[in-house]
Amino acid sequence: MSTENEDGLDDWAAAMAEQAEAEAAEGDAGADGDDVQVAELDELQEDANITADEKRKLDSILDIPVTISMEVGRSHISIRNLLQLNQGSVVELDRVAGEPLDVLINGTLIAHGEVVVVNDKFGIRLTDVISQIERIKKLR
Repeated sequence: MSTENEDGLDDWAAAMAEQAEAEAAEGDAGADGDDVQVAELDELQEDANITADEKRKLDSILDIPVTISMEVGRSHISIRNLLQLNQGSVVELDRVAGEPLDVLINGTLIAHGEVVVVNDKFGIRLTDVISQIERIKKLR
């Protein structure tokens, strides 16, 4: 699932390298006496053999519930107008018709998608997944 850039690094490794370069530049510009060492980490591999203990830990992470929501759009209205809403009222959203929906996990944007109907049920087809690097940049 990982993508590689032109240097042969996957997105995560590229983000880590970029962060290390930025921290090194900060250290050169204003060293405050702290001796910082970069930790060497093993690369994750899909075919890596895992122990029973590691599998148990992974299973506990996989069971953590998350909230996924799809956002069609937003609108800011006053409480006066909110209280006047009733059946048949129309609320104008900040998006135009046909624009993709936002897919949020625990309030964090992770993808864009479009509404689909499958067997009389609504669903969402992901059209664009936000890259790991973009998600990391939003955390800063």
